[in-house]
Amino acid sequence: MKRTVSGLSVIRAGRTVLHPTSLTIAAGERVGVVGASGSGKSTLGHALVDDLRQQGVRVAHVPQSPDEALDPLRSMAFHWHEATRAMGLPQDKNQQQRLFKALKIDHGDLGKRPWSWSRGMQQRFVIAMAMIGAPDLLVMDEPTSALDPIVAVRTMVLLDEHLRGSGTAMLLITHDLGLAAQYVTRLLVMDGGRLVEDSPTRALLEQPQSKTAKSLCAHRSWLSLPC
Repeated sequence: MKRTVSGLSVIRAGRTVLHPTSLTIAAGERVGVVGASGSGKSTLGHALVDDLRQQGVRVAHVPQSPDEALDPLRSMAFHWHEATRAMGLPQDKNQQQRLFKALKIDHGDLGKRPWSWSRGMQQRFVIAMAMIGAPDLLVMDEPTSALDPIVAVRTMVLLDEHLRGSGTAMLLITHDLGLAAQYVTRLLVMDGGRLVEDSPTRALLEQPQSKTAKSLCAHRSWLSLPC
């Protein structure tokens, strides 16, 4: 089922930071949102989450850093229990193990606090929590920016493999066009709070239309990336 929003806009302190934006995301689709810092990427993501949740769509959000989701004074088991309880779901050990194995964190000690886990494992744990309720849409806001490049790629590969065949769509918000190009089939380009381009990934990389997209693509040859 497609997820559609119309006329999303955000005004802060009398200034429009997100101009009216409409878009549709199909079930299972992989969409990337790219643009410079301050272009409105995260604002669009947050507005999209709020609007779709009001429509009754199951939307999960993964923040930029695991520090935003994990209390350093609480155990990993506590976080998992609270996330499950917040969604009104029973504790399902089998589902937990499936998610942990898929994201390669099944060897982690849930009795430990977050700082006892590596940053990569912490972020994959947050992603696993986001997947507890089998969301219709997973919104990831710069989910790998706090990780080193190798761990970041490994995390995206594991998530991509887990999502294949599911109906969960993904919206990847990132300043890294190279990362987005490898894991999404469609790219949205933001500039000044406006959606300036919406195109299939390959088409945008080969023939960007907007000035912003041309600037993003000019930094290196994206054609060599496995899109």
